[in-house]
Amino acid sequence: MITSTGNQKVKEIIQLQKKSRARNQAGIFLVEGLRMIQEVPKDRLEKLYVSEGFYQKYRAELEAEGFTERTGIELVSDHVFAAMSDTKTPQGVLGIVRRAEYTAETLMGQAAPFLMVLDNLQDPGNLGTIFRTAEAAGVTGIVMSRDCVDIYNPKTIRSTMGAIYRMPFLIAENLPGMIRQLKKKKIGVYAAHLDGKNTYDQEDYAGGCAFLIGNEGNGLRQEVADCADTWIRIPMAGQVESLNAAVASAVLMFEVSRQRR
Repeated sequence: MITSTGNQKVKEIIQLQKKSRARNQAGIFLVEGLRMIQEVPKDRLEKLYVSEGFYQKYRAELEAEGFTERTGIELVSDHVFAAMSDTKTPQGVLGIVRRAEYTAETLMGQAAPFLMVLDNLQDPGNLGTIFRTAEAAGVTGIVMSRDCVDIYNPKTIRSTMGAIYRMPFLIAENLPGMIRQLKKKKIGVYAAHLDGKNTYDQEDYAGGCAFLIGNEGNGLRQEVADCADTWIRIPMAGQVESLNAAVASAVLMFEVSRQRR
């Protein structure tokens, strides 16, 4: 059992929690909590750290999932686990997960692709919620600009509630260039915009479609919005000027889901 925060493995976990560069170099991300661990594809789980208290309480559940000391569980004392954890009240289980790699062909190669394209989103909770909602609404992939908040940020990971394992996504170095690729594949591109010509429910989304969602405070950058085939708006009553990015995304995603049913 690891009982010191000076242990090299513990130091490495703390670095991975804090530094996106360290996560990127290792090609991994961290997940915490029993449910998130249970949903990890087993071939992508590289290491499992469990606190002493958690192991005593949930040993049967862990063994049922095939996790034992013989199969590589690393036991750590409770106070050491608290130092390793990114949460204020750690559950006591933390996994190192290898990233999945997706390509543009993966996202665009399906019949009637249904994509979300995110431009400079900065809130981890918004990004994670969009991933979770996208899975529920039947989205086939997500594209993010390079300047979006880190999808592998521990807060973002928690917000996805497991969708991070199942939702194909990629990070575009050149977002307008990626949008042009979508259009070449005959995927209709719709920008969620306050100056939209039509309301979102006046369009037909039976064919391939992609929705452009902008930054929480500033909306879509002009050069990104100009790439769209059509600007659409969500009508709002009262004095509300705009919706939260995750809420607006949910409205659009479930309209596509409704039409395709």
